[in-house]
Amino acid sequence: MLQTIVHYSLHFLVIGAIAYFYDKKNWKRNWIILLSTMLVDVDHVFADPLFDANRCGIGYHPLHAGIPILIYFLGTVFIKNSIVRLIFIGLLFHMFTDFIDCLWIFSYCKECYTSSEVYKWFNFLLQFQQGHLAPL
Repeated sequence: MLQTIVHYSLHFLVIGAIAYFYDKKNWKRNWIILLSTMLVDVDHVFADPLFDANRCGIGYHPLHAGIPILIYFLGTVFIKNSIVRLIFIGLLFHMFTDFIDCLWIFSYCKECYTSSEVYKWFNFLLQFQQGHLAPL
């Protein structure tokens, strides 16, 4: 129950604060823009099963995968247009929110962690940091 409250508070309420601090004069418009970035969840309809309470969406759904997340980050950093940058901020924050949900799932389901893309990414980074990866 607490996990659901935290998850949806991040998705709906915290983005209101982001909208406000991004541009106090246009915070309502910005909140609607940030809410619209939740359309990224349209990729969930391709999942089988459609909903799995123990599935980490990061790395599983196409728009929640590594390359799109990298694009969201780069858009946040490099895009100059304030509206487009806000969209990228919303997408990146959405991934952060879903990642928090993944951590929550992993806290009670070790198999969920070890079978996730997040686990593979962390192992890749760990091997890279330790110098165990073969050169390209």
